[in-house]
Amino acid sequence: MFSGIVQTVGIIDEFVKKNEGAVLVINAGDDLTGFEDGESIAVNGVCLTVVDSTASTFKLELSTETLSRTNFKDAVKGDRINLERSLTPSTKISGHFVSGHIDQVGEIVNIEEKPGEVLFRFSHPSELGSFIMEKGSIAIDGISLTVFDCKDNQFTVSIIPFTLSHTNLGGRKIGDLINIECDMIGKYVFKACENLLNPNDKKPSIDFLRQQGIV
Repeated sequence: MFSGIVQTVGIIDEFVKKNEGAVLVINAGDDLTGFEDGESIAVNGVCLTVVDSTASTFKLELSTETLSRTNFKDAVKGDRINLERSLTPSTKISGHFVSGHIDQVGEIVNIEEKPGEVLFRFSHPSELGSFIMEKGSIAIDGISLTVFDCKDNQFTVSIIPFTLSHTNLGGRKIGDLINIECDMIGKYVFKACENLLNPNDKKPSIDFLRQQGIV
């Protein structure tokens, strides 16, 4: 479990596709050290397991499912990667609960610089529309953010200078793919309400929940 507060930005030292999966080696520098084999870490928002490490690097193995569902399919050596270690009972949660299980990949469609902020607009697959709501939480490449202007399978987030300089968003450009994890609490509530109020409908329906005055 994670909070969506990026601790540091690492660099991909190695990315080798192996069979249908891949092996990834991340250099975290001096900011994150002392990894243990089997430890979970969020890498661009993806929950992965450390299988080996040195003083400044750690090694991960990516499955076929991970490659197909995340932006690691386009990863190359030298890419900047958001990193967050898993939560502990004493960790301060400043973002929102993030599982590290990516829903889909989106794309940056616009970047607009404004005084004191940068607005990023992302596109997303239509099937995620039920879970991306105005002023709701979302994790983009593992960063806990608040969405607005949700329409036409797109949404916008406002990035303050601190977040821009402490995550890989500072080097992002239009057309880049990003990992999307929708708010897990929202997904569970949505599913529970559908099963309770509309048990015979095999397909999720945001319109049905709106008719009941729930969303």
